[in-house]
Amino acid sequence: MTADHNKRYSGVAMTLHWLVAIAVFATVIVTQLAEEAPTREARGEIMANHFALGVIIFALVLARFVWRIVNPPPPQNPAHAGWERALAKTTHLAIYAFLLVMPLAGWFAMSKYGSGLNVFGLFEVPPLPVEPDPEAAGGIFEIHELAGKILIGLIVIHILGALKHSVMDRDGTIFRMLPFGEVKS
Repeated sequence: MTADHNKRYSGVAMTLHWLVAIAVFATVIVTQLAEEAPTREARGEIMANHFALGVIIFALVLARFVWRIVNPPPPQNPAHAGWERALAKTTHLAIYAFLLVMPLAGWFAMSKYGSGLNVFGLFEVPPLPVEPDPEAAGGIFEIHELAGKILIGLIVIHILGALKHSVMDRDGTIFRMLPFGEVKS
């Protein structure tokens, strides 16, 4: 294995990272489309895609988490300042937490409506065995929406950090998560 490969994430980690990124981006778009839907029924049909993507994101993040335990990521760049390494670690952990908790909260809220989650017609995740309570479900979705905004903020921090290292520092950090390019010390 070359020194460059010791600095770069594995192909599996890269694939899972980018699949999650695409799915999260898609959920944001789907949510925006749902908010602009002309009727409540149309909104519900569009949001069904959001729920399905949430199930997929949860599965991908679980897979990524398991992969990360079995195949530890490369060490952080020692040339980065201590505060940068701490911020990166904290941001990554928070993103993981939100990407695991948010789909569970959505499933719990839908279960409070007495509904399962249909995943693009392929399979259905049954509702949790909880007492129906539409009022509580609405409150959970309000928290879920706030958590989504926080998650977007964390993702922006993540992207800005990658851009800072790529554009300003020119240290190749972004190439740790890409299969090409030079990862510098």
